[in-house]
Amino acid sequence: MSKFKAINYPSFSAKDVEINDKTTVFQGFFKLERYQVRHKLFAGGWSDWMQRELFERGHAAAVLPYHPASDQLVLVEQFRIGALRRAAGPWLLEIIAGMVAPGESMAEVAIRESKEEAGLILSELTPMLSYLSSPGGTTERIQLYFATLDTLPQEGVFGLAHEHEDIRVHLVPRMQALQWLDEGLIDNAATVIALQWLALHYEQLFADSQGSSE
Repeated sequence: MSKFKAINYPSFSAKDVEINDKTTVFQGFFKLERYQVRHKLFAGGWSDWMQRELFERGHAAAVLPYHPASDQLVLVEQFRIGALRRAAGPWLLEIIAGMVAPGESMAEVAIRESKEEAGLILSELTPMLSYLSSPGGTTERIQLYFATLDTLPQEGVFGLAHEHEDIRVHLVPRMQALQWLDEGLIDNAATVIALQWLALHYEQLFADSQGSSE
């Protein structure tokens, strides 16, 4: 018998939403759509019709590579336009990530981006979790992966010039990364979530190797 309280979740489904109008208001590299929508209410009945804009930017995959022998993580540093107002500046320390192209799987994106952004050849990925990045305004879903490395990678500058990528690869001790996370120096969602996942699952992931070394 479960010790946790049973919760009826979710309370509704997609059939409890009505769309009266959907209009594309911008189409560029990304797309912005405007909806006129209403939904059922918890207290019964329906909401008023409301207007909502939805940012369609596609989906993404991201990967956190780790070299167990040296206990170091591969993190990348690059310029991000959305961080211009960040007090520390718009260069962020992140995990490797990229957008999903038509016909690609999430895993294929993680492997491709690892080579482009860090010169890494990955053959095996461990799924961490999948999440909606900001469902109040975008449909984007991000799939996170964890990867172990047999060979210590090289730091350096990577990225595709035709995509205006200027990416520096850093090897960061695992505990240093977790300290930066605690101090708020790492403040982008995918990296925060990936590091928290690793902190929760580290002993489980490496229980066999820890036992053999004792």
